[in-house]
Amino acid sequence: MNEKIGEFLVRIGTMSSQQVKQVLTAQYAGCNRRFGEIALDLGFIHDDAIKRYVDYLEQQNNQ
Repeated sequence: MNEKIGEFLVRIGTMSSQQVKQVLTAQYAGCNRRFGEIALDLGFIHDDAIKRYVDYLEQQNNQ
């Protein structure tokens, strides 16, 4: 099973657990945007972090 994006970004040191909680709180409060979009808007990550996660998913799916 693939890691969720927040778990992945914490594991690679791109986001803190607290930042992940902030993004999830925004989603639970009714924000319909994706995790990565919210994290980008809050300045927690850059586009390259999303690319790393997509690359990770592709690698996992090819195994």
